[in-house]
Formats: sequence, structure tokens, C-alpha cells
Amino acid sequence: MESHAKVAGRFAPSPSGQMHLGNLMCSLLAWLSAKQAGGRIVLRMEDLDTARTKLEYTRQLERDFRLLGLDWDEGGLTDSQPGPYCQSQRTAFYERCLDKLQAQGLVFPCFCSRAELHAASAPHASDGEPVYSGKCRHLTPEQAAEKSKLRAPALRLRVPDEEVSFTDAHYGPQSQNLAQACGDFILRRSDGVFAYQLAVVADDAAMGVTQVVRGRDLLSSTPRQLYLYKLLGLDPPSFAHTPLLLAPDGRRLSKRDRDISLPGLLEAGFTPEDIIGRLAYCAGLLDAPQPMKPAELVPLFSWEKVPLQDICLPKGLFTR
Repeated sequence: MESHAKVAGRFAPSPSGQMHLGNLMCSLLAWLSAKQAGGRIVLRMEDLDTARTKLEYTRQLERDFRLLGLDWDEGGLTDSQPGPYCQSQRTAFYERCLDKLQAQGLVFPCFCSRAELHAASAPHASDGEPVYSGKCRHLTPEQAAEKSKLRAPALRLRVPDEEVSFTDAHYGPQSQNLAQACGDFILRRSDGVFAYQLAVVADDAAMGVTQVVRGRDLLSSTPRQLYLYKLLGLDPPSFAHTPLLLAPDGRRLSKRDRDISLPGLLEAGFTPEDIIGRLAYCAGLLDAPQPMKPAELVPLFSWEKVPLQDICLPKGLFTR
């Protein structure tokens, strides 16, 4: 990856509920990857969709990270420079980024009735996200003005019919044709909320993030984000995606399903070291589960040890 002296990783959770074990494993790998390179960690809350996020969850996330020994060097609720570090407070900054794209003639209003409600959340491969049809791409200014009388538009970015390629630090070479894979994608929802794709690019660049570690379900978002980095004249970070941690039955873990959460594990008698050690075992860093602190895992970390395939939680690993 990049020069050790310049490495900056990040935690970027959405405060919409308690972290489950999949969130925790990804956070642990992000922390280890940055710390092994002598880097720092930025904590940012991705609370774009204020209807789903709560301040109490933000505070809980910070307590959880501290309890587990996953400290950060910049960001959080009490750090204001060069923040703020909550996306809900960064709308004016996103507006300026949007202006730069509009000045290039690449943004157009979209009046399609298809719901855009999930555009402010990180998209997932399992959602079966449809490719945009391009229906509103060629509306004249007069047609757009007429439609605006009936419905507030979302704003979409025109994408080229060409390949965007990059090398993931874990999954290797990747390539995607934006026009075929997603089509023109949303930058701002019809309700005025900025979309995940624009916000995450703008924030990672502004906060000096050089290394993004996140779940494999976001791998397909990376080409879109690289295209935005290019249009905005920003240097992109390196990317490393992690396998997903699944329930023992192969089901994907979810906050909505109230899967194993950190508070629940602590109530069951697991110590923070127990939890970290078991997650490190799942991630291939340990041959057997044993209590560990994150700092003790730094010399043991290697992307070569982390599986490429998704990981099913062994039955009984997190039960007493």
C-alpha cells in the first residue's frame, strides 16, 4: 500500500443501531491495516439520512470503539478541526462539490417515480440495485421546468460508457463499465439529502484518508467513487475490501434483525478481549480463539491471512 508516513485509515459507521459482529470485524481489520503501517485513524459518522440515525447511537458507537481498544486519532463528536465529522453537518461542503460537477455539465434532474430512498445509505450487493434507464437524461430545460411543478427532482451524474479499473488490496484487479453496471447514479435525492457516493468521496478526500477498508458488499461502489475522484480533481485512496461475516446459517448479519450486538455479548459475560480474539480468529489472524487486545494483533496482521470468501460464524463461538 502507500507510504507508511502518510497512511490514514478510517471508521465510517452509520449510527442507525448497535454494531453487530460483522461491523466489528471490518472495523478491526481497518484499524489493524492502518496501525501496522504506522498510520492514523479518522472517525466519521455517516448519518446522512437523519430519519434513520440517532445521536444516542453515535455516542454508543464511540463508547464501543473505546471499550474494544479501537482508538482513533481524529474525529468523533468532540473533535471539530478540520471537521465536523458527522455527515449531517456537512451539507454546505457537499453543495460546493455538487457545484463543481454541475459546472462540467454532468448533472441532470431526474423525475422518475422509482424510489430513491436508499441512495443516502451505503448500497449493498445483495440489494439487486437496478441499472438506471436514462429516462430523464435528455430532457430539455423546458421539459424539466414543467416536471418540476409536479415533483422535486433527484440529481444524477452522467456516466461514460467506459471501463473504470483499479486494484483492490485484497481482491486484486477489478474493472467495471459504469454505464452497464449502474448507469447514471444519484448525487442528491429528491428530498435534498445527498447520496452516499458523493458524500463519502468528498469526506475521505477532505479528511486526508488514504486507505479505505470496508465490506465486500461495497466493492461495486468503488468504480463510481473513483470516477467522482477524477471529476473533482482529487487523489483517490487505496481500497481493501473485507469478506462479510455471516450468521452460522449463512444469513447476512443485520442491525434490523438484531443479530449479535456488542452490548448483548458483554451482558453474556464476554470481555472486550474475548470479542476481539474471536473476531481475529474468524478473520484468519489466529489459529484458535483466544483473548487479545487490538494492539497485540498488529504484528500478526496480514491481508494474505484474511479469507476471500465470506465467513460463517462457527456455531457456539459467541455463546456461553
